[in-house]
Amino acid sequence: MDQDHSTGLIPFTIDLTFEEARRRAEVVAALGPDWDPMAALQAEDEAYALLYSGLDAEQQRTYDLLVAAGVLPGEEPGRAAAH
Repeated sequence: MDQDHSTGLIPFTIDLTFEEARRRAEVVAALGPDWDPMAALQAEDEAYALLYSGLDAEQQRTYDLLVAAGVLPGEEPGRAAAH
């Protein structure tokens, strides 16, 4: 049997905008009414500071090198790694 499969393709597209909005709404609902985003960010900043505190000289040089290269975020607000 010699069948031509090249013409059997049907274009398929789906708009995920509604599903993404629903997913985000579910996440916010799951966080509950007691969730405080500012407190969460402050706790995250404190944890980050604690993570990189107490470094010896060599570790501090390595940390500074990684920050300068954009691998690790620096101390600036809204920090995120460049890569």
